[in-house]
This record gives sequence, structure tokens and C-alpha cells, in this order.
Amino acid sequence: MNLRHLVLLIPLLSLPAVLADGLPDLGEASQSGFSPQTERRIGEAIMVDVHHDRSLVDDTELTDYLNNLGYRLVASSEGNRQDFEFFVLRDSTLNAFALPGGYIGVHTGLILAAQSESELAAVLAHEIAHVTQHHLARIIAKQEQSMVTTLAALAVAILAARSSPQMANAAMATAQATSIQTQLDFTREHEREADRIGIQTLAQAGFDPRGAVSFFERLQKSSRLYEYNAPEYLRTHPITSERIADLQNRLENKPYRQVPDSLEFQLVRAKLRADEGTPQQAIAHFEEALREKKYSSEAASRYGLAVALLRAKETARAERELAQLRKAAAPNAIIENLSARIKVAAGSQDAALAQYQTALRSFPNHRALVYGYAEALLQNRHGNDALKLVGNRLRRFPNDSRLYELQAQGYAMQGKMLLSHQAQAEAYTRQGNLVAAIEQLQLGLKTGDGDFYQLSIAEARLKALRIEHAELTKKP
Repeated sequence: MNLRHLVLLIPLLSLPAVLADGLPDLGEASQSGFSPQTERRIGEAIMVDVHHDRSLVDDTELTDYLNNLGYRLVASSEGNRQDFEFFVLRDSTLNAFALPGGYIGVHTGLILAAQSESELAAVLAHEIAHVTQHHLARIIAKQEQSMVTTLAALAVAILAARSSPQMANAAMATAQATSIQTQLDFTREHEREADRIGIQTLAQAGFDPRGAVSFFERLQKSSRLYEYNAPEYLRTHPITSERIADLQNRLENKPYRQVPDSLEFQLVRAKLRADEGTPQQAIAHFEEALREKKYSSEAASRYGLAVALLRAKETARAERELAQLRKAAAPNAIIENLSARIKVAAGSQDAALAQYQTALRSFPNHRALVYGYAEALLQNRHGNDALKLVGNRLRRFPNDSRLYELQAQGYAMQGKMLLSHQAQAEAYTRQGNLVAAIEQLQLGLKTGDGDFYQLSIAEARLKALRIEHAELTKKP
């Protein structure tokens, strides 16, 4: 990541809670030097680098599931007035974190470790509380140093650790010890508050709030493994028995409610597991689970096996497993998308196009189906149909960068290079990469392509992006 971006990660499990019933009401004073708008701009700047991080999981179905789950919780979170975005990083450690501005990252290891949907929801509810309570702003409000100095020192240490522990240790040494200790002490209070608000959000969203307790208890039992996997500065304080006891006390008088997991939760976990190790190892894992009936969902295990077989390019076996899967599960967009992917991999292009058309009639808003259908149309040289599909979606979802990328491919197929570069520029703009967007428009204007109207639009857009970029990079 680019260390000029300032960010302070608030790790889910980094610090213990200190038992206390009364929490101070810092109110809006916590934002006096660090507004929600500033938080969002910092978060957007960080997400530019996140989108280029190789550990970012580029799986539309997993991302959409996590965002649907997250927004179900956000809708039940009292006093929230901001947008959120949830994303997944491929990392075996059990962790989640909040970035400024409502961006919440979750490690794949945590999703796989959650034994129920309520446990995963408990993690997200905890992180949502960090954001809605403006904990980052409250940290900065307590710092005696300048905001930029403190954020920069912590950001260098935290971001560097993802690639080099040695670099992280050196970077951490640049931060003054008193500033770091102040941040750590203050975050203990944040953990208590996030726990309290998180379980309230869980219950209001229809999940089992005891999922927080069961998940933390299991993490505590495996704390040695977690300690060895987590970066050192996130391991300063493990989960304590006091923190778990505090949660149990808060839930003591609440009625027990069993909440079944959604099929989507089971399927996305199976997809992640099918992508681990070699294809043969993944196949063996699911075959054993099905043979010995060691599963919480037969449908999810059959789905995982079909995904693993697709990885191994055993499309005929994957197709047979899919037929068994359909008998074990109700119609589902994720399963229908897998069916189309298997047909594409088998070279049955006409059957794949027909499958996408049928599936989209039942699940018109499933993004993975839309993207897959557009890609299949482009692969089969149906550029006009692909552009029509993408254009209709863009009218409803004008901030979808992937749609603009597909539109760029469609225009390139037709030889309309100005429009292709312009569409790619819009994709980069929505990813926060204004430099790349400006370069695309410059390239497009040099092609000599397009009519007067199209050229005028491109020139006006280029001018607007240059102004926006200048404002963002302007020195204070």
C-alpha cells in the first residue's frame, strides 16, 4: 500500500474489555477535529490501494453476500447516517477491521472459522459499532500531537506489517511511545462500547446475540494459534475472560432464540473452502464430508465439491455433482451461476448463454450472473447484445466500475476506441484512481475517433477530472 494514505485500523480482537457499566458520552465533541467527511475521504484514498492489493478477494458473490449481511445489520444500528462498504481479504488469520469512512474488511480465515451466520454477524456488528461511534475520531480527539503526525506514524506501522514484519517494527519505532500507548488505552473503551452496541444490533437484526459469546470463547481457546498468526502489534492483548463474562452478563436475561443459517452463508463458505489448497485436496475434502456425512449442509458440501471439480477442469463430473446439488437445495442464484460457469468451461457456449438468460429471469439483480452473461456475450462476439445488457444495468447502477470495464471491452470490439477509453476512465474514477482515469481520456482523445458530440463530452469530462484531482492533491 502507498504509505501516503493515512489510516488507523481498529482490529476486532486486538484489545481486552475492562468491565464497566457506564460508558462516557463523548458526543459530537469527538468529531471536532476530524469530521465524517474527512473520515470518508481518508477511507476512499485507502481503498484505492486496497483495490490493487493482491489479497483482495475479487468474488462478486462473496462480496455481495457480505454487503447484504452487513447492511442488514446497519439497518438495525441506531443512529447510523452513513454509507458502508464491506470487502474480503484472502488471509488465513481470524481478523476483521474498520477503516475510516465506513469501510470494513474481513479476512477469509474469519469467515471459515465462523460456525454459524450469527457468529459472523457478531463480528460485523462489532466493527459497524466502531464506525458508527466514530472511534477513530475519538482517538484523534484525545491525542495531544497533531492529527496528521499521529495517523501517519500508526498507518506506516499497520500497513507495512501486511508485507514485512521487519518493516513494521522499524516503522512502529518512529511513533512516539506515549502516543501509541494513549491509542491503546483508549481503544479498550472502544472495545467495551462496540461489544455493547454490537449485541444490541445483532438482536434487532434477527440474529442470535449469543453468537458473539460462542465465537469469542472459541477464539480464546485457540489463542495460541491466533497469537502466532497475527501481527505482533495486534497481539498485545488477547481476548479476556472478563470481556466474555461481560457479554454473558448482558445476555443473561434475554430469551434464547435459535436462528438458522441462510443457504448463502453456507455456500460462500463452501466456495472459499473449495478454493483452498490444490483442486485435488479440495475435492478430497468435500468427498470425505459427503461420504461420512460430516457436514452442516449437504447442499453446501455438494456445491463445494462441484466448485472444486470445476477448478480441476473436471467439467463432466462437476455437471453430475450439480445435478445432485439441485436435488438438495431450493433454486438459488449462486447455484445457477455455477451451472453457467460449468457450461462455459466445458465449451458449451450456446448452453451457457441460455443458462444465463434463464437464470437472470429468476434472479435479475444477481451481479455475478449479469457479469458472467456479459462476458459470455463478448466471448461469443455478441458485442451489441453485451453493450445493451451493460447499458441497461448502468442506468440503474451508475457507480458499478465492473460494468464500465465490460462496456469498454464491448466498445473496443466494435472499434469505437474513444468510447472504450472513456468507459475505462469511468471505471477507474469509481475505483478512486483519478490519475488512471485522466490517462484513459487523454488516450481516447488521441485516437481521432468519435464525432463532435462524443469528443466534446470526453473533453469536458477530462477537464472536470483534472480539477477534481488538483483539489485532492492540493497542499494544505
